[in-house]
Formats: sequence, C-alpha cells, structure tokens
Amino acid sequence: MPSLPIHVFSDIACPWCYVGKRRLEAALERFEHRDAVTLTWRSFQLDPSAPRIAEGDIASHLASKYGVPLVQANAMLQRTTDTAKGDGIDMRFDTLRMGNTFDAHRLLHLAGEKGRQNELKERLFRAYFTEGEVIGDTAVLQRLGTEAGLDADEVASVLQSDSYAQEVRDDLQQARAMGIGGVPFFIIGRYGVSGAQPVEVLLEVLRRAWAELPQTPETVIGEGATCGPDGCD
Repeated sequence: MPSLPIHVFSDIACPWCYVGKRRLEAALERFEHRDAVTLTWRSFQLDPSAPRIAEGDIASHLASKYGVPLVQANAMLQRTTDTAKGDGIDMRFDTLRMGNTFDAHRLLHLAGEKGRQNELKERLFRAYFTEGEVIGDTAVLQRLGTEAGLDADEVASVLQSDSYAQEVRDDLQQARAMGIGGVPFFIIGRYGVSGAQPVEVLLEVLRRAWAELPQTPETVIGEGATCGPDGCD
C-alpha cells in the first residue's frame, strides 16, 4: 500500500497552529486512506529570541508588537478564542504565560523517534493555551513529556543536554529555504497549504495528493539473475 507523507511546520506558541491541528485531524477522520498517512510535526519558531520564561501578558505584547491600542489587541485575541471554540479548543489567553519553545521542539524530535509525537504535540498545545503552563520551563517540560507517554529518564536526558538541537535548527533552516514565513504550513504529498484552512480544503488536498501517488510498483525495466522459492537462475 502506498504511503502519503504529511509534514506540518508549526510552533507551540501559535494559536492558529493549534486550530490547524484540529482541522487536519477532522479532515483525516473523513479521509478514506487515513491508515496510510504518515504525519510528522516540524519545528518553527515565531520568536526565536524569546526568553525561556517571558514577563508580561500576551495582550500587552501584541499591542506593543503591532503598534495597536490594548483594546484592539484584546479584540484580536477574542476573535481567535471564538474561532478556536468552534474547533473544540478552549483557549485561555488571560492565563497564558509566554516563553521560548526551542526545548519543546527538541522534545518533539525525541517523541517522533518514539512514535509519540502527535501525543506530545497535543499535550504541549493544551498546556500552553488552556492550562497556563510555562512552556519554556524545564520542570514543566519534563512533566508534560512523561504525561505524553515518553520515558522520564529519556526526557530528562534530552532536557539536560543539547540533544536534537541541530534537528530543530535544520527544520528552521528548511522552512526559511522554502520561503515559509508563517505557520501552520502543511506539506501534503507535493502540495503546500498555508494557514489553518477549513476542513474541506484540507480534505480535498489529501484526496488530490493520494490520487497522484503510484498505487502499484513501477514496472521493472530489464531482466537480471534472480532467486526464487525453487532456486536461483
């Protein structure tokens, strides 16, 4: 059976990435070949220079970043909250605590090797956007990693070293090389999809990408010596 690869560039500190994850999951639930999909979460950082644990609230941060009044920044957050609720996400910007996501991305690479990447991605999103967890705090990441099913000693080993740092940097560099300036960015087969698109759009891309996959092995050209159940040529 052919396999359909999906790579998603996203950041834990990106609300639309959380919405995009939900919509991709909804599209995959309706996709006829869900079992043939391989999903990989790739690293992206909205603010690589952010301190491990940032001071202040997100509304004030947005007002300063975009040069808008605080009331306008709060209105932006409310619109995001309302949209996320429609996708089953309870976003709590009033309790959100900002921080650097680099170490969280390193853990996601570990989780990818252990077959727990999607579980950790979900746990990190919920911790950050709903539970007010400090995503840049090592102790918090240690707990979240184990809650997502990772081995506690392996999580500690990663967090106490620079393991997977190069893998994160490689993802960031690849995103730059591909011209990805915003996330989420979905690569489904040969198609690139930017932003938290509606479920129907993602489902259409999934079906189109699947239709383009070779459904049977390519024809072998030429004959050479072979071995079979009855012996060798």
